[in-house]
Amino acid sequence: HYPLRRQRQMCIRDRFLSNKFFLLLIASFLVINSCKKDDDEATIEDRDYTEQYVLDQQLIEDYLKTHFYNYKDFEKANLDNLEITLDSIYGENSNRTPLYDQIIKKKVPVIDKNGVMVDHNLYYLLAKSGLGQKPSNVDSAYVSYEGSLLNGKVFDQRKVPVWFDLAALIKGFRFGISEFQSGEYSVNNDGTISFSNYSMGLLFIPSGLAYFSSAQTDIPEYSPLIFKISLFTINESDHDFDGILSKNEDIDKDGDPLNDDSNGNSIPDMYDNDDDGDGILTKNEYDQNEDGIPDDSDSDLIPDYLDTEG
Repeated sequence: HYPLRRQRQMCIRDRFLSNKFFLLLIASFLVINSCKKDDDEATIEDRDYTEQYVLDQQLIEDYLKTHFYNYKDFEKANLDNLEITLDSIYGENSNRTPLYDQIIKKKVPVIDKNGVMVDHNLYYLLAKSGLGQKPSNVDSAYVSYEGSLLNGKVFDQRKVPVWFDLAALIKGFRFGISEFQSGEYSVNNDGTISFSNYSMGLLFIPSGLAYFSSAQTDIPEYSPLIFKISLFTINESDHDFDGILSKNEDIDKDGDPLNDDSNGNSIPDMYDNDDDGDGILTKNEYDQNEDGIPDDSDSDLIPDYLDTEG
């Protein structure tokens, strides 16, 4: 029983031949409320987000300064069959370049229980770049992965790629994989799919961008996480079928469409087929003249689909 609950796989060929296949799968990967510890266990300490982030950052950066990945293997010509390995900088590996000198930091905000915004450093490294498009953090992605703790304990892995709805994943995974690029694929004569030129890399995620105080099976509370990821291909999502891609329903332009709720009904716009709550479906208000520009019937600079009086 892993914290990554399994999804029923569909025929791979059908997935790629249908433009709507990704909507048939709802990812339950890394759901915050899954795999709770038994109720009779000791109460978990409720820590401050800022204080925990400082501790997580120190733990992650200590790891990054004392470990390396097999970057020399990725200097070779054929990269598609490689796997990322991690090891300590010690003994015969003393001259290896530490991860700390290779990773990139990305600021990701988290709103704590008191409504205070706490910026977290998300650390990512691209061992191999893809040639395709980057996903938004609410698209659908076809990935293989391995998740582990800083002590090396693997809590879940998937060597055979699987589709995930990124909007359903922990924030660190969502925002990290959006820095990866998809690859290329071809359909073989036997109906199987071959991939090439896809990206591979690492994510180092503080607990505030993962489960924080919510312990999971094989993941203790307040645990920073490591993910090895290969991103093969993506599909842009329209979760509410309103004709607007979910990534474009980021009204406040903060990079996270899950935070946008125009009519205040506690349903993010990307899941709401009537964004302004006026009783008219968004798809019937968005762009009726099909000029590629959202309609604004009363010229008040508020698009009709967000305007209760439009």
